[in-house]
Amino acid sequence: MVTIKNFKPIQTDDGDTFYALIVEGGVETVRSQRTGRIYFTTRTSTVPTIFDEATCKAAIGTSFNGTIKKVPCDPYEYTIKDTGETIMLDYRWEYVDDTLELVERQVVKETETIK
Repeated sequence: MVTIKNFKPIQTDDGDTFYALIVEGGVETVRSQRTGRIYFTTRTSTVPTIFDEATCKAAIGTSFNGTIKKVPCDPYEYTIKDTGETIMLDYRWEYVDDTLELVERQVVKETETIK
């Protein structure tokens, strides 16, 4: 399950504005690479919408099926807010609708042949 926690406006290169929802997954346990201790965290992801601002505000608090998964991507710089340290990352956290993912894996595309 994921929950809509907030939203933010996003400006496109051509000057248009749209809104993205910030969704948060459930609580997870993680082991710190630095200290080896266990701590709790949640993963968040930003998902674009076609909603207006009022609809985004009304959606806050809504929960629905899905998870937030680690997805590989091209490397990029990320600055850690608490320390100001800049690091390189090669992944992002992305919302995945588990039902749609299952359907897409089961459907044979027209260009595929079944062996």
